[in-house]
Amino acid sequence: MDGTLTRPQFDFDAIRRDIGLKDEPILETLVRMPPDQRRRAEAILNKYEAQFAASSELQPGAGPIVSAIRRAGFALALMTRNSRESTAVFLERHRLTFDVVWTRADGPMKPSPEPVIEICRRLGVAPARAWVVGDYLYDIQCGRSAGAHTVLLLNNGKRPRWADEAEHVIESLDALAVILEIEYA
Repeated sequence: MDGTLTRPQFDFDAIRRDIGLKDEPILETLVRMPPDQRRRAEAILNKYEAQFAASSELQPGAGPIVSAIRRAGFALALMTRNSRESTAVFLERHRLTFDVVWTRADGPMKPSPEPVIEICRRLGVAPARAWVVGDYLYDIQCGRSAGAHTVLLLNNGKRPRWADEAEHVIESLDALAVILEIEYA
């Protein structure tokens, strides 16, 4: 969601600072916390996610490319490490629908390949025919490990050192139309 369908807005450093973490993955660290500490940290994270979902702005071309993919007859899934609640706010705010929505409450999270494998199972699609589009390394690792095609969306034109792990690298979502060979209007 954030950084792919929406303009990036999460300040992960601020979230870590408020929770009391150093430079470590937030969700993976929360899982290892004692219950009381974890509840406090989750409340902080949920507050940030709720604010971001309520004020989110779509990436340029996000709505039209989602519509074009649907018109082309492809199933659509949203896979996010966000909460189910913030994802629901995002979907309602932008009036987007997906055939499957996978949040961190639904099971393993990216970078595990399991979300892609389970989403494909639910949609009746082989992972080798699926496309994972994202803006972060975990998206690419998740898709590749599942055997799906991968597309890295660059934000701000900055190419990370790991960009070559993606099958395709794009600077705007409308470039997906060319990759997927669909009509985009």
